[in-house]
Amino acid sequence: MVTGRAGKMRWGCLVSLALVAIAIYFGIPIGRTFFQYYQMKDEMKVQANFAVNIDDDTIRRRLRAKAEELGLPIEAGRVSIRRRSRPREVVISTTWPDTLVFPLYRLPVTFKPEVRAGL
Repeated sequence: MVTGRAGKMRWGCLVSLALVAIAIYFGIPIGRTFFQYYQMKDEMKVQANFAVNIDDDTIRRRLRAKAEELGLPIEAGRVSIRRRSRPREVVISTTWPDTLVFPLYRLPVTFKPEVRAGL
């Protein structure tokens, strides 16, 4: 005689799958938004490292193109570049608003990346 739980549902497994599905559903938009932020910040770091050989207009143009490529709002392309003499460094920053959209809820966020590099 075979006894077992064949044919019976295990609630623990169903609940676990539901939680994973919810995490993926909400995590993808959040992950995409923060991935764009980190890509933009990385490009800002690259431009700051080469700022000693590149003029500010070229840096702005490259960062504006990167913002457009990533599909960021227009505000992300408005880059501030400050060259300081003490300490000798370049500071590149920008700010843009974004909204994380969830079912029945919208969360406004503001990104403010800033990078510094020595000259």
